[in-house]
Amino acid sequence: MMRRLATQLGVAPMAAYRHVSGKDDLWALMIDRVSAELSVPPEATGWRQVLRSFAVQTRELMLRHPWMGQVPAPLISLTPARMAVAERQLEVLATTGLDLDSMMAAFRTVSSYVHGATQSELALREYKERHGWSSGAETRQALAPQMNYLMDTGRYPNYQRYGLGAAHKDDPTWEFDLGLDCILDGIAARLGV
Repeated sequence: MMRRLATQLGVAPMAAYRHVSGKDDLWALMIDRVSAELSVPPEATGWRQVLRSFAVQTRELMLRHPWMGQVPAPLISLTPARMAVAERQLEVLATTGLDLDSMMAAFRTVSSYVHGATQSELALREYKERHGWSSGAETRQALAPQMNYLMDTGRYPNYQRYGLGAAHKDDPTWEFDLGLDCILDGIAARLGV
């Protein structure tokens, strides 16, 4: 990573180490830089609006910068910009009267959903690109022999129903939004906020 950075900057590989001590520092600087793009619109005031806004923006940020899914976990949150994002979400959760542990659990649950769902979306996108498939239909066509074999066993009737009748299987934004709403609804119901 450091060698590649030095090459792109047109400097000697060791010159990059004058500015950062290694790969972890570089990851942290990159994460901090792109995380500074996250902000909540002024009209978002309630806990749900604020957490939803950050969740949607984080997904969009990760889709623009797929390398974010490869960052070692501790570095994701320990930068000034990432801490500011977390602080804003915890601040709005604090207004709900939740205890400290519940606040952090709610924040981490939404964050985990966003990162997991988006990493899965990115993995599928990369898989399709690696095989030269440009659409969901092309992907399904390429995987049809294996899928038909599995469906012909009769062991996966619900998956088969989904494959044949789902309206949103090629709409990751719809799927993400529905999952996010389920998470937020669950937090509201479980924690009474």
